[in-house]
Amino acid sequence: MEDFGQIALVSILSHLIFIVIAWYALQAIRLDKLLKQNHVVQARLLYILLAIMIGSSVSNFFLDYLQWSKQLPLLLP
Repeated sequence: MEDFGQIALVSILSHLIFIVIAWYALQAIRLDKLLKQNHVVQARLLYILLAIMIGSSVSNFFLDYLQWSKQLPLLLP
């Protein structure tokens, strides 16, 4: 039961860290060329949603990879 708490903590931290990294990376893209003028709130919301989408996807990949690497020793008898 103790493992579930640790897994939950690692998952939360992983998602938050990768969302922040995605937010930082998205700052390099000039989406203002694609968006309408004077739609600042919508542009910020789009950045937030993209950061969550990208960060969560990368975090899920990282967590899956971590879980699979823990299961590899089970292949050997």
